[in-house]
Amino acid sequence: MLVNVQVETEAGSGDTLDPGDSARLAADLRLAVGRVRRRLRQAHAVGDVSLSGVSVLARLASDGPDSPTSLAETERVRPQAMASTLAVLEQRGLVRRTPDPADGRRSIVAVTEEGRSMLDERRSESIHRLSTVLDEFSAEERATLAAALPLLDLLAERL
Repeated sequence: MLVNVQVETEAGSGDTLDPGDSARLAADLRLAVGRVRRRLRQAHAVGDVSLSGVSVLARLASDGPDSPTSLAETERVRPQAMASTLAVLEQRGLVRRTPDPADGRRSIVAVTEEGRSMLDERRSESIHRLSTVLDEFSAEERATLAAALPLLDLLAERL
């Protein structure tokens, strides 16, 4: 069954989006998600932890300590980029490195209590901003967003 959705474009005029047009859907989704991400990022203080740093902290907080190599693979970045991210996080006291007990040549990275606190604070700020705006949406609009969340998670997993 083909469903057409009415969307507002940047110019403000209604435009019909054909869900079968994957390229257009991808472009519109990228634009919308990018705008939400930028707006949330703008709310955080200058000099705050980068998005890649926050992602690493969140992963360590949820999954536990890990090696830099494994983190780079999981985050899909080059080992050199992960090394830079971890160096900044370590310098700020948000992660700590310890020697790997199984292989002294490797290190294991873990989030510190300061890192957990920073994550909680940042998450609280973002959630507060999002919930304030969502309160302005109708119940039907919030239900539509809620229904899309599993698909967005699936999309993120497959990228």
